This record gives sequence, structure tokens and C-alpha cells, in this order.
Amino acid sequence: MMRKLILMSVVVCSTHFLLAQSPDVLKIRQYRQANEHAIINEFVSFLKLPNIVGDSVGIYKNATFIMDAMKKRGIANVQLLTPASNRNVPAVYGEVNTPGATQTIIFYAHYDGQPVNAAQWAKGLSPFEPKLLTNSLEQNGSMIDFPTTDKAFDPQWRIYGRSASDDKAGVMAILNAYDAIVKSGMKPTVNLKFFFEGEEEKGSDFLHEILQQYKSLLQSDLWLICDGPVHQSGKKQVVFGVRGDAHVDLTVYGSKRPLHSGHYGNWAPNPAMMLVQLLASMKDKNGRVTIKDFYADVIPLSEMEKKALAAVPPVDEQMKNELGFRKREMTDYNLAQSIGLPSLNINGMNSANVGKNASNVIPTTATAVLDLRLVAGNDWKRQQQRVVEHIKSQGYYVTTATPTEEERNKYDKIAKVELSSGYNAQKTAMDLPIAKKVIAAVQSTTTEQIVLLPTAGGSLPLFLFEQYLKAKTISVPIANHDNNQHAENENIRLLNLWNGIETMAALMMMK
Repeated sequence: MMRKLILMSVVVCSTHFLLAQSPDVLKIRQYRQANEHAIINEFVSFLKLPNIVGDSVGIYKNATFIMDAMKKRGIANVQLLTPASNRNVPAVYGEVNTPGATQTIIFYAHYDGQPVNAAQWAKGLSPFEPKLLTNSLEQNGSMIDFPTTDKAFDPQWRIYGRSASDDKAGVMAILNAYDAIVKSGMKPTVNLKFFFEGEEEKGSDFLHEILQQYKSLLQSDLWLICDGPVHQSGKKQVVFGVRGDAHVDLTVYGSKRPLHSGHYGNWAPNPAMMLVQLLASMKDKNGRVTIKDFYADVIPLSEMEKKALAAVPPVDEQMKNELGFRKREMTDYNLAQSIGLPSLNINGMNSANVGKNASNVIPTTATAVLDLRLVAGNDWKRQQQRVVEHIKSQGYYVTTATPTEEERNKYDKIAKVELSSGYNAQKTAMDLPIAKKVIAAVQSTTTEQIVLLPTAGGSLPLFLFEQYLKAKTISVPIANHDNNQHAENENIRLLNLWNGIETMAALMMMK
């Protein structure tokens, strides 16, 4: 039923469409099986390079590694694309012109990674010392040595290390897919361009400059984004949009110095209590945001998007069991539906100390960082301002700096609000001819029906490609859904890497 619904919506002649892997994909698999050790050795060497965004030395070492890997594969015009105002965030570029090709696809992944706290990683694991485990830590996987060349890799094994899944696996899947095509005696059907970004985890602050400076070089029919996880059901997916992202840093104030909670409790205002009450006012008991007009400008789903969304495999019970909770926050929406709505999330809160450092005080301040995810129709600046207006509606005087003595003496409740830069959501129509080609190519790699998502839950600044290049983007993620991206113990399951190589190769040879 799910297969019929999606294929009738998006792929022509669904009654004659067979879910089978193509001969070309099987050739790619044979190449990979014969070269697994070389692929893993290169991948492990890549993972050993620290890639924390903001560390320009580390970023350039990673960029150089990618350039060498591209040149080794015969990719042409390999170069660094650097914004004029910041040479520390280079993108790596290369291209392959295919005689007779009428379309050009740019394959995108990023090579920078999130900051790490090595102390939070499991015993024996280290962010930049990749380790091989027999399974995930949650499934009692044990650490083993990387096998010698006379022993095969188990596809359920996992490599643990920073950016193993997000997103060095994407870089390696793309490069090894091209390698496999050429060395298997096949050819791409499209012109290929490769774009590997070095500041995605920081918000891609300078990406717009790169797109503007190299506009003619970066022309294409489609940007193919390899970032993020496959569907929680384990099935491959094609994603046609991403949510936007913006943040609000919020601090509320009490007295100028910490107070004894016995001497001054019930009398002095407690900013920790004030903050939690303020935050609680932003959502109702069903998880809906109560901020005025928070959902007002959301663009409704098209009929095709509604059909695709209805066909997404249900995973709510699976994920609640996996994650250890029973009630979802938005009670009226399942997971696939909820990520299609704008959201307000508390990233973190802080006020005085807890645990062994706790003391009997009334704290002076309380802070929170709010994460706003946006969907098509939202404007990130307007969404931030709605939060500010809500804070004011709760009786707060809002400032952008530490309150002065005059302000403290004048206002009962004071909140400092800092608005960081953000970006809007982006979405590509599912019925475009090139979108149908992408769907068919991904479907050719698996005997299971693939998942089609109108938008992903995560965020990427894909609107920039549309804004500066008038380009379309579609995401085809490859990582396992339980990869711990952005957190300690990040990992990639080998089967996902292998499948990713096949998927990227199919997209390079799409009909």
C-alpha cells in the first residue's frame, strides 16, 4: 500500500515499476567488496584529522586531505574556494565533465565537525582515534582491531570517531562512488561537480560569499546533498527540504549578588524560578507553541507532499522504546508530521550550581538558549522577534545588554535577549523532472520502497543555493539514524557507508 501510494504520486507507471537493484549497482558493490580495506584505511586516516570548526590549521589539513583524494581519483580542476573576507573556511571543489551529458549535478558534503569533550566519550573511545566496534554501544558492541586484509568486514560493525557519520562518511561515499564507477568500466551520465564545505557546523556564515564569488563555476541543474541519517526504519530516503534555524539567548535577572536562601527566600526574586515560568508560558500541555503567530506564515503542504507524508513508515513506537520515554511532546502529531512544523526547543539552561557544588543560595541570573527551527514560509528574523514580543507580553523589560543601575531600579522584571544570525527553510518541489530521476536512481539501489520526505527535521542553509544560484537542492542522506551526530560516541555503521557508496554512484549514473 505504501509502495503504491508513493510511486503513483511521484514515479510514472507505478504498476510496472519493479523494486530491484540495477546491474550497475551490483557492479559498484562488487568493486566495493574487493576494495573494502583500502576504503576503510583512507576513511580512518581522514577521521584522525581534527576538524573542529574554527580551528583553521585543522580545517586546512582536512581540506588538503580531500584535495589529494580527489586528485588521486583523476578529478579535474581541484581547488579551494575561499571567501574574500575569511580565508579560514575553504570549500574544496573539483569537477568531471562527461562527454554528451546534458545535465550537471553538484555533490555536496561537509568535512568540518562539532566541538568535542573527550571526557564524555565512552571508555576506550577518543574523538580522533577511530575505533572499530562489533555493534553499537547501546547493543553491547565490543571494541576490536581493524581486520587484516585476509579478513572481511562485517557490515554491522561500526567505526566510532568525530564526524564518522556527520559528515566525513558523506565525503568518502561520494569520492568512492566516483572511483567505483571509473574502475568498474562505467561512466557517469551527468557532468559532476564536487563541493565539500568547511564551516557547516558553525552555521555556514561565509557560504554566501563563496556562492557569490564563484557563481559561474557553481552553476548546475541540481545540488545533491549527502548529509544526515536515513529513515529511522532503516530504509533509504530522499528529502526535498530542510528546516531553517535561529537562536535566542535569554538571561533574566534577580539581585546583584547571591543571597542566602533562608534569609531572603520568599522575599527576593529568584531568576531561576522566573525563567522556568517564562519558558513554560511558551508552550501548552500538548506541545504547541503559544507565542502569537508562531505558526501563522507556514506554507501548507501540497497534495503530493501530503500523500508522501502519509506513506512514511510509522516509527513512533520504535523510537520511544529506543529512547526510553512514553509520551511525545506534540501529542497530536507523529514524528514525520511534527518535523514539518516550526519548533521551539530549549538547548540548555543554567543558574547557579547543582550536584556536589550546589549551595543554599538565590542565584543572581538564569540563562537559557532557545533553538528555533523554521519551515517554508517562516522568516528567521520575524520568528525571533515573535519570541521577543512574547517575553515583553509576560511583563519583562527587554534589553540587549547587562542591565544598568537605572534599569534595575525602574523595572520589576528584566530580560537580556541576544539574537544570533540564522537562516530560512528551503524546499524543492517533489514533481520536478530531475526530482523523479533522483527518486528512480535511489530506488534502483534497494529492493525496499524508499521513503520520500517533504522536509527533514534538521537544518542546512540550503536556501542560500536558491538565493544566490537559483539552484534546486535535494538531500539523500546515508548515515544510520542512531549515529550520535553532534554528541559523544559518534559512529557510522559500515553497512550505511557501503550503501551510501552505491547510492551516490547510482545518482552519478541516473537515467
